[in-house]
Amino acid sequence: MSTIDLLIGGEKSAAHGQKSFERKDPVTGEVATTAAAATTADVDRAVEAAAKAFIDWSETGPSKRREILMEAADVMEEKTSEFIEVGIAETGATGPWIGFNVSFAAKILREAAAMTTQIKGEVVPSDKPGNLAMAYRQPVGVLVGMAPWNAPVILGTRAVAMPIACGNTIVLKASEMCPRLHMMIAECLEEAGLPKGVINVVTHSAEDAPEVVARLIEHPKVKRINFTGSTRVGKIIAQTAARHLKPVLLELGGKAPQVILDDADIDAAVNAAAFGAFMNQGQICMSTERIIVDAKVADEFVEKFGKKAAGLPYGNPRDQVVLGSVIDRKTIDKVDDLINDALSKGATLVTGGVEEGTIMPATIIDNVTQDMKLFRDESFGPVVCIIRASDTDHAVDLANDTEYGLSASVFGSDIRRAMAVAKRIESGICHINGPTVHDEAQMPFGGVKSSGYGRFGGSAGVNEFTELRWITIEDPNQHYPF
Repeated sequence: MSTIDLLIGGEKSAAHGQKSFERKDPVTGEVATTAAAATTADVDRAVEAAAKAFIDWSETGPSKRREILMEAADVMEEKTSEFIEVGIAETGATGPWIGFNVSFAAKILREAAAMTTQIKGEVVPSDKPGNLAMAYRQPVGVLVGMAPWNAPVILGTRAVAMPIACGNTIVLKASEMCPRLHMMIAECLEEAGLPKGVINVVTHSAEDAPEVVARLIEHPKVKRINFTGSTRVGKIIAQTAARHLKPVLLELGGKAPQVILDDADIDAAVNAAAFGAFMNQGQICMSTERIIVDAKVADEFVEKFGKKAAGLPYGNPRDQVVLGSVIDRKTIDKVDDLINDALSKGATLVTGGVEEGTIMPATIIDNVTQDMKLFRDESFGPVVCIIRASDTDHAVDLANDTEYGLSASVFGSDIRRAMAVAKRIESGICHINGPTVHDEAQMPFGGVKSSGYGRFGGSAGVNEFTELRWITIEDPNQHYPF
């Protein structure tokens, strides 16, 4: 068990009134972390500390910012074993998943470091004689990052790395499910030399979340917000921010389809489906939740996919398993409801099923139709449904019949045909002959429809976390008409 305080202005401090909360290990039920439970007064302290630090950090040169971010990546990788130990205890994920989180988060830091010298504007031709007109990018100010628990180190790092690289200061709202993991990200940055107050971390209990989040958004010194999490909460954040005319970057839920055309390499599609559906127990925003397969190859695919999934080991994440624990029992109950609804309406169980506790095997439901909740509702658990399409056009229609639009994939041997299908799918991301779960730090990452708006990564991320201004240098003795 670990105990953590808030990080405000480079100093650890208790929450107002000494409030705290506990995060329990989803497998053992033991207390994994006791964390400070912030109040709105603590939010104000954190924002003020960030505003004070912005004065100097915004004027810090790109080479210094790059140096700190590069060093933070090294520090993070050195602490991989500690991240894994804490991650298993707080989230129930497997060691390899948390280890991958650390290595990918280090890439995010290094990519942000590389972008410090790529924050560019342009000279824009002006009709005014003697006028130098510039489109100029500069830091925005105090930003808020809100990260979830499912890819805790990746998404916590993504929430802060590019904003810091662009010269902003940040308040990170840690997830109540993994407060220690998110605090460790800030500790790596400060150990690397990040000045006090550039990053501040606020932890909070579940019951205090609405007030804490509202104050983070409403505080007059907060300029922008980025949020990764559920669509339900994302809508609340967007509505709150809209009342204050504050820009928000939202990366929300998904119901990713893997479309398998009649000329697909079935073995390749099976391998991608198993990875996309069951990595981290299906608790990834890009997780393959719907497999839409042409009816002509469906039987072959289902037979091979079922055998693959049935052989995936599951159990205590401290053992050598592929599937560990989900975040809590409520996830299992939700998945159970979706499965029962589908089975009651004619779907069939290929393999798996719900068990006691928070550990569940890889589960496949075949013959799912559009009137079943499993077709539409994000499960965020180790279950995937198979829908049989009559032809390519039908497959595209099924893929697009969802409120979500984050990631997708298409499998087919005719690449021009697969590309045409990919272009018709309504999603921010689509991979041809690859899994729906795929991210790279330099890529523009984000969705459409109820999966959110805005983009993390690379130059797209720079645009999200800088202000574009028009600045001119003019002839002081220019002619005026009067």
